[in-house]
Amino acid sequence: MPRLPDYHIHTHLCRHAEGSPSDYLDEATKKGLLEICFCDHMPSFGGYDPKHRMEAGEFQRYLDLIEGIREVSSMPVLLGMEADYYEGCEPLVEKLTSYAGFDLILGSVHFLNGWGFDDPEQLPVWELVDLQETWERYFSLLERLVKTGLFDAVAHLDLPKKFGHRLKTPKLLSMASPVLDLMAKKGVAMEINTSGLRKPVSEVYPSFELIKMAREREIPILFGSDAHRPEEVGHAFQDALRLIKEAGYSEYALFRRREMTLVPLP
Repeated sequence: MPRLPDYHIHTHLCRHAEGSPSDYLDEATKKGLLEICFCDHMPSFGGYDPKHRMEAGEFQRYLDLIEGIREVSSMPVLLGMEADYYEGCEPLVEKLTSYAGFDLILGSVHFLNGWGFDDPEQLPVWELVDLQETWERYFSLLERLVKTGLFDAVAHLDLPKKFGHRLKTPKLLSMASPVLDLMAKKGVAMEINTSGLRKPVSEVYPSFELIKMAREREIPILFGSDAHRPEEVGHAFQDALRLIKEAGYSEYALFRRREMTLVPLP
């Protein structure tokens, strides 16, 4: 296992992850990771996706949970959050992320007009929608996400491919280009998320072609397993490291209090 940080780990508070934070820390220690960052899903407000995130009243519990792990860990444990972007979310995200203790805020899109396109229970909807239009809507929301300036990095950039609903590469790159251009302009990092290797698509998020485009624009990258079970911490980081080196990367990002530092790859 390369000595890298895992910057995308969930907790049981999101209602679809297993194990305690200490279980994830133990796994990271066993695998020799550099450090970890818990980035659980933004709390649910106004009925937004309550099945996959903590309730608003559990937010302080989340903060206390991570602080408790920090106090007993010899490995650096960072506090983060995966904040969903959707229509009208900006005031809420701004309020939640104003908490001074955060090290990293990951921005992600999981819903298109109320459709959870990466939710296995809503998979049949894919048979009813236009593939290209769906990707266009997705990248449009990603572009708006980056424009807000509220997020430090974009998580799983090409998430709609999860179940194999891919665009042809030239069309995908054309759609993604404005988002990547904006990320480069605003200094927003991109997550190399290995959870795609555990999904039907069997591929890292984002694809190698998109990673190469990000490298051309000098967009910083960070590593995340998107672990929802302790054994998934640091999953396939060897593969991710090989991939990004092949794309031309020689550095990756570390975060502290939402400040990014670039360090050499191992």
